[in-house]
Amino acid sequence: MPAEAPSSGDGAEPGAPRERRRRRGRARARTEALLHTLKRSRRVKANDRERNRMHHLNAALDELRSVLPTFPDD
Repeated sequence: MPAEAPSSGDGAEPGAPRERRRRRGRARARTEALLHTLKRSRRVKANDRERNRMHHLNAALDELRSVLPTFPDD
């Protein structure tokens, strides 16, 4: 039985060019313009979420004020 050379486990022949594997996870932005666009998009979405959160909080506080007894100002 001939001795086999250690392989990398990818099944490729020795000396054959390897295929590039895709990286998993977040991909890096390639240009400054794309990076700027992504940051702006994220900021707009975050602002929208915060605005909705505050609207819901204010609505809940208004409901609470209508239920709680009020006392005259001293």
